[in-house]
Amino acid sequence: MSSLSRELVFLILQFLEEEKFKESVHKLEQESGFFFNVKYFDEKVQAGEWEEVEKYLSGFTKVDDNRYSMKIFFEIRKQKYLEALDRRDKAKAVDILVNDLKVFSTFNEELFKEITQLLTLDNFRENEQLAKYGDTKTARNIMLLELKKLIEANPLFREKLAFPTLKSSRLRTLINQSLNWQHQLCKNPRPNPDIKTLFTDHTCAPPNGPLASTPASLPAAGVAKPTPYTSVGVHGPFPPAAATANANALAGWMANAAASSSVQASVVTASSLPVQPNQVSILKRPITPPGNLGMVDYQSADHEHLMKRLRPAPSVEEVNNGSYIFAEAPNGKVTYPTPRQHTSWSLDDLPRTVACSMHQGSPVKSMDFHPSHHTLLLVGTASGEITLWEVGICDKVVSRPFKIWDITKCPLQLQASTGKDASVSVNRVTWSPDGNFIGAAFSKHLIHLYTYIGPNDLRQHVEIEAHNGQVNDLAFANPNKQPCVVTCGDDKLIKVWDLTGRKLFTFEGHETSVYSICPHQKENIQFIFSTAVDGKIKAWLYDNLGSRVDYDAPGHWCTTMLYSADGSRLFSCGTSKDGESFLVEWNESEGAIKRTYTGFRKKSVGVVQFDTTQNHFLAAGEDNQIKFWDMDNTNVLTTTDAEGGLPIHPCLRFNKEGNLLAVTTTDNGIKILATAVGLRSLRAVEAFEPAAIKASGPSAVANVGPANTKVETSSPVRPSPVINGVDALARSTEKARTVDDATDKTKPWQLAEVTDPAQCRLVATADSTDASNKVARLLYTNSGVGILVLGSNGTQKLWKWVRNEHNPSGKATANVVPQHWQPSSGLLMTNDVAGVNLDEAVPCIALSKNDSYVMSACGGKVSLFNMMTFKVMTTFMPPPPASTFLAFHPQDNNIIAIGMEDSTIHLYNVRVDEVKSKLKGHQKRITGLAFSTNLNILVSSGADARLCVWSIDTWERKKTFPIQLPAGKAPSGDTRVQFHSDQIRLLVSHETQLAIYDATKMDRVRQWVPQDVLLAPISYAAYSCNGQLVYTSFFDGNIGVFDADSLRLRCRISPSVYLSPAVINGSQAVYPLVVAAHPHEPNQFAIGLTDGSVRVMEPLETEGKWGVAPPIDNGMLNGRTGSSSTTSNHTSDQVQR
Repeated sequence: MSSLSRELVFLILQFLEEEKFKESVHKLEQESGFFFNVKYFDEKVQAGEWEEVEKYLSGFTKVDDNRYSMKIFFEIRKQKYLEALDRRDKAKAVDILVNDLKVFSTFNEELFKEITQLLTLDNFRENEQLAKYGDTKTARNIMLLELKKLIEANPLFREKLAFPTLKSSRLRTLINQSLNWQHQLCKNPRPNPDIKTLFTDHTCAPPNGPLASTPASLPAAGVAKPTPYTSVGVHGPFPPAAATANANALAGWMANAAASSSVQASVVTASSLPVQPNQVSILKRPITPPGNLGMVDYQSADHEHLMKRLRPAPSVEEVNNGSYIFAEAPNGKVTYPTPRQHTSWSLDDLPRTVACSMHQGSPVKSMDFHPSHHTLLLVGTASGEITLWEVGICDKVVSRPFKIWDITKCPLQLQASTGKDASVSVNRVTWSPDGNFIGAAFSKHLIHLYTYIGPNDLRQHVEIEAHNGQVNDLAFANPNKQPCVVTCGDDKLIKVWDLTGRKLFTFEGHETSVYSICPHQKENIQFIFSTAVDGKIKAWLYDNLGSRVDYDAPGHWCTTMLYSADGSRLFSCGTSKDGESFLVEWNESEGAIKRTYTGFRKKSVGVVQFDTTQNHFLAAGEDNQIKFWDMDNTNVLTTTDAEGGLPIHPCLRFNKEGNLLAVTTTDNGIKILATAVGLRSLRAVEAFEPAAIKASGPSAVANVGPANTKVETSSPVRPSPVINGVDALARSTEKARTVDDATDKTKPWQLAEVTDPAQCRLVATADSTDASNKVARLLYTNSGVGILVLGSNGTQKLWKWVRNEHNPSGKATANVVPQHWQPSSGLLMTNDVAGVNLDEAVPCIALSKNDSYVMSACGGKVSLFNMMTFKVMTTFMPPPPASTFLAFHPQDNNIIAIGMEDSTIHLYNVRVDEVKSKLKGHQKRITGLAFSTNLNILVSSGADARLCVWSIDTWERKKTFPIQLPAGKAPSGDTRVQFHSDQIRLLVSHETQLAIYDATKMDRVRQWVPQDVLLAPISYAAYSCNGQLVYTSFFDGNIGVFDADSLRLRCRISPSVYLSPAVINGSQAVYPLVVAAHPHEPNQFAIGLTDGSVRVMEPLETEGKWGVAPPIDNGMLNGRTGSSSTTSNHTSDQVQR
């Protein structure tokens, strides 16, 4: 039975229980075998209804299923036998002995003989073992305790002892929603329809005249008032690549309307992937959700058309669920979010102190802080200028006036419009989530994407004619882990572009200009909200199937939607044409307004802007001041006028930490407001003044401008911050060196050295060390709440962080010790190592995107483990040859790339248990595999120190070349590869070097070799989640944190930080074998050590990051430059080959 069918049984059980159909409830429990009702079992045992007890048990187990089951039936029948003897009913006792107990004689003949001998005694208590037998009630209670222990230990009862947490009347709710859904699809919907049957689909009879559509409502006696609910999801370990987020997913804003046997909650890869045949039917027209479902009391008519919040399936970290794709395992459970835990706060947490003022020169239209460099502010102005400010020193680091980058490709319509009116304004500027790209939307047709390389290095990336007329909003999104840009404009359209400027989707449906967009992702569901100037709100999936909802926003005019930082709460703010402003929070489960915040003026001119911070506060600019709200209180918390000079509706923006707030002023300037922590961070920047930033004022812009102009005009339009191979980087390096040389003389850059545990945050797994079981592989779960450790003995352990008052997010942190997690069965995930020489085996591991399944091997077969139960679901690819590296295909989790010991790569289809392709190109075992969806390639690395590039479409080899090794070094050792988040830059690590390649041509553009303070060979290297750092471990125990763009060392962490003096001075060397970067926190990483333990490390909260970016390299190409370990070493493509 499928997982959904199983859940339907639970809904029916709940319905029968609520309707007091007691016998039917327990009959269905027994016949389905899904839920063992311990309370009912207890009652029947206490009452001595032995026939019913055994009949109920028979739905879950038989006598000979296992030793636990045998013991359960034996105890029950023994008790029945003793009670017959106690009543002196020997005839009944003999009957029980012959018909019920004799079956156990084959397993324990001596015990059966002893039981038989009790018939010869006047009182069975004469038997020494039964001497303490009391009265019947006491004996039954004692037996019950034993039975419950046996049932809990019996694997056949696992996951059947707890009823899922359901809202009351869940089945009624679904029926009511289905009827409302049917009513919405009526050709002639009538108001207040009289629905008298559930046996047929509802349709309204043709009306006598035009009538407004009104949602259906069942009589109270028919179906009870529904309650808020969380939708049930279905997970498979390997969702098909082309599984499109179906209409039902987004229609979940209204209800989970139609059933599907395999409802996938995935999002298509950008472009036009085929729609799965099992898609449910798609809505043919905009749908209005039920208005009188009784879910909430709407505050006004404006609120009756609010969208239903999408609720994707819970993740593996929250719920034990999963249906196995090869053989369905109906073990799904439904859970609901725990109440939000609040941390203490005060008004001091709000940035209200004016730290500095900066003069922009023209009206500021949009601002955005860098996602990780929290004092770097991006500004767009009414004159079309893009500016980067380092607010720590109040310095304008980069300035780019508006210009059309390629007038020859500019359409005549745009040329004409700019000719008549040369003024072009910025409507929106924003950073990409990883901080590598800047997007700017302009008032005429265009958007510009820039690549942000370093402190004053901003390069043209791609220019897109996005819309006809104004481009009103721009946002970065990441559907299916493919970076893209979403735009909207006056042409009533929303468009999605990849980072090369290729259009992926166009969404049509708005009737007026689209004012704002809000892309969001909830678990594995990605969607986009859009608002138009007529107040309409629509929602879109990444497909070509149209809008899923069509509702009115409060105020019916310009509205912006934002999520809290953790993505759990949705807010919107807007102003009506009459000047009335609205700030509201949506109820995520009910799709209605949860609260409306007060404190706005009744009438004002313009549109109010707002922002959220710290998952706790809201701020809006109105009435020449900034107003703050606690998210949980509708009244204004406090206000500030920032010492005066604010416009009526100031533009405002928090940094990610929430300790800085940028606000615009009437004199075309910006004020930075700060908390006490924010002031300290600003002072730290001011005290440091990095060389690349310190050349301030007009001279700085003058120095930087020409260099960037030269690079921009020669840069091709493609999605890579590594422009035009080595030559472009050389030019930018040489130009930027003029700034570096001048500033380095005044203040030399200092390498951050962490040598004491007090200098960082550190936590170790509470595990005894075992030098025979080294940490061979280490992974964070994709949700960021746990670490998966694969030991050299083939055993995997899962360490998880518990959600509590010390760690309210439940995410991995160096402030809290993780716990070793196991299922209730006590199982361990142990690989097949029969006949394997563990000293020679190469452990390998890969985790599914939804954290439900993990594949691993350690010299033997590849095992697929269920991450909830730790059970081995299947094994495949038995040696020889043994598997040495595993990687999921990025577009189809059913395809696994398996690197082999014999140097081949197998493309294995899990669903059909078949090797589809075998790739040959290496000479030694495979040590690394990395996919790029942007370039449609697979890059492999081997112990032969060679790289191979393969086409994902044809699996043909496109290129093979060796990495450049030091003179005299034999081509051996593990070579590892990892793509940057931009899917263009490739990190290659070997014990002799770190290198960055531009994968479009496979040109090496950066190299670093061990030197100075880091002389030992490299053991492992990994990108941080935002691609700005490279965490590198060394065989001497040192850890280096490198700038990912320049490969210059910014921080060294000594082994004395994480190892005790006794370990350091011991006979057995202990060092990191593997490094893993947190999937969401760029400054958190973990190391797996040769003694079997794991350390998780983060910088001090006062520091916030590992050191600071070093100044631009002043070395030369084609050779090793300087003696400092902060230098990087470049080799041209010619020298490399």
